[in-house]
Amino acid sequence: MAHYRGPDPKREQFRRYLEKAGVVDSLTSVLVALYETQERPNNALEFVKQHLGAAGLNSEDTEALQQEVLELRQRCTNLSEENKDLKTKLQRYEPVPEDGATAE
Repeated sequence: MAHYRGPDPKREQFRRYLEKAGVVDSLTSVLVALYETQERPNNALEFVKQHLGAAGLNSEDTEALQQEVLELRQRCTNLSEENKDLKTKLQRYEPVPEDGATAE
């Protein structure tokens, strides 16, 4: 015969925390949307992630990453130009043999 255990206070506190934060409502609505889809997605976890917004980034993250991309592209351009200049200077001091062999 199974013994009934009363609700665990830690679990109950955690459940209230999730409800207060809106997690329970969000999960419920995503699961209802999954249930109501006519064709079941191949990857249910990906469906949940997309509907919870976990697959995307928030606008602050996106803006920061876009700014970082711009800065890195500019740095790459600058380094490419510097590399080209250094190669030109190097050729003045160490001309490449006409037969294409490298000097050792």
